[in-house]
Amino acid sequence: MTTTLLLIPGLGNTGRLFEHQIATFSPLMNVMVADHTQDDSMAGIARRALATAPERFSLAGLSMGGYAAMEIMRQAPERVERLALLDTSARPDTDEAKEDRKRLIGLAESERWDEILSGLWPKLVHPRRQDDEALRKVVADMLRETGAAGYVRQQRAIMARPDSRDLLPGIEIPTLIVVGDGDSITPPEIAREMAEMVEWASLIVVRGAGHLSSLEEPEQVTAAMRLWLEKPQG
Repeated sequence: MTTTLLLIPGLGNTGRLFEHQIATFSPLMNVMVADHTQDDSMAGIARRALATAPERFSLAGLSMGGYAAMEIMRQAPERVERLALLDTSARPDTDEAKEDRKRLIGLAESERWDEILSGLWPKLVHPRRQDDEALRKVVADMLRETGAAGYVRQQRAIMARPDSRDLLPGIEIPTLIVVGDGDSITPPEIAREMAEMVEWASLIVVRGAGHLSSLEEPEQVTAAMRLWLEKPQG
């Protein structure tokens, strides 16, 4: 099993996104959470993560964290022992998505977090979790902790991210691709597209989860990650 696991949360998320996974794996290995709030480009986020990580590590990112993880694979593939991409996409932003991000940036600059979350919530979680107020509070707290400046930098980094589909066929380490069966932001067909491009990929579809699979169905995600972490490198 790996000695270090580096986790990268999604947009407006903190380490609480991986609370169950951190609690499970911390007794077994060094678990780190990357700071993805200080840079406005994926290249910058990746460089910052690499500067604080050990020479070799396993890497997992959800949503925006997956974009950053793929950038780390672009910059320093030799340092990554295993890769997990959760509820993410290798595709770049569409023009429509970029326009919506600009709108969200405007709301964040005014710290209108309730409006941001109200608009995103139906897309973030599985339909059966729409009325889960405890889960909604966790997501709201993470947004506020990220803060306006960090959130704006994250959105700018996401908008400018490159197309990573050309990167995937060259990945030759154990790779786990996870997606909630109710993820409407990066749906299962996007995950399958990535899995088909990576020779050593395993695809796990999480039952009853939306875009925040590690929070919505933590036991399923942790179980999948445990098998991935125990898988020999070759």
